[in-house]
Amino acid sequence: MSGFDIFAIVFVLLVIVTLFAGVKTVPQGYDWTIERFGKYTRTLSPGLNIIVPYFDRVGRKMNMMEQVINIPEQEVITKDNATVTVDGVAFFQVFDAAKASYEVAHLEQAIIVLTMTNIRSVMGSMDLDQVLSHRDEINERLLRVVDAAVSPWGLKVNRIEIKDIVPPADLVEAMGRQMKAERVKRADILQAEGQRQSEILRAEGAKQGQILQAEGRKEAAFRDAEARERSAEAEAKATQMVSEAIAKGDVAALNYFIADKYIRAFGQLADSPNQKIIMLPIEATSILGSLAGIGEIAKATFGEAAASAAARRTGSVPNTSPPPVAPQR
Repeated sequence: MSGFDIFAIVFVLLVIVTLFAGVKTVPQGYDWTIERFGKYTRTLSPGLNIIVPYFDRVGRKMNMMEQVINIPEQEVITKDNATVTVDGVAFFQVFDAAKASYEVAHLEQAIIVLTMTNIRSVMGSMDLDQVLSHRDEINERLLRVVDAAVSPWGLKVNRIEIKDIVPPADLVEAMGRQMKAERVKRADILQAEGQRQSEILRAEGAKQGQILQAEGRKEAAFRDAEARERSAEAEAKATQMVSEAIAKGDVAALNYFIADKYIRAFGQLADSPNQKIIMLPIEATSILGSLAGIGEIAKATFGEAAASAAARRTGSVPNTSPPPVAPQR
């Protein structure tokens, strides 16, 4: 083999090595920085890229996908001097590979330290109750502060979440007693409010009942007065008719009127609560005799015609008196 052949083989191999050195394939989700003699020149995007061999070299291979890092536990003193243990998690993404490569060293460590510092600052300005109940507010404030701080590094912090907030054991016990007392107090207030509402409803019901009773008594009194008025009108009309009948010589109406009054008076006497025993020596013949006496009065008043008419209507009355006793000889 001559020297020319050896030179040709070496040249071909050099060309092949040069081609491989000048062609770079960047995977999806990554950006590579290119340095020429140690100085950053440009960034290679995903795909096939060509560089100047032997002069350019790959500097940093930056992950451009969203990444997550855990924030370790740390103790934080709140505004009211309560000590709590806090940890969290941060989600970030590189949007400028050059800045993320050359503006800060140990990128993830820098994010962790910055986040922990801001957690102490944010939670240290809040009371314990606010720290435990306003976790969303803490996350929002942390995200705003940390994202502004890492922006010069070519990063974008998408989310910062507080995972656990653990107060001391004695503080947890005190909070449990406080919560129990608050719940008991709230239950007592609700019970008192329910009892008050119940009493108000009962009073309203009693009031409505009394109003309805008063309305009923009023209506009943009105009906009774109306009935008495109609009864008085009927009584006056009956008296007028009896008077007209007597004036015309009809004594039967007078007899009926007096008998009706007599029977009503007898019924009232029998219904009287003050009378326990009622003894009335009344017989039917006596009633008829009274009617005969009424006929005599009418005869003396209105004449023989009225008396005969009364006799015809009343009929004959048998004599119930004992026969006369003959004188002894």
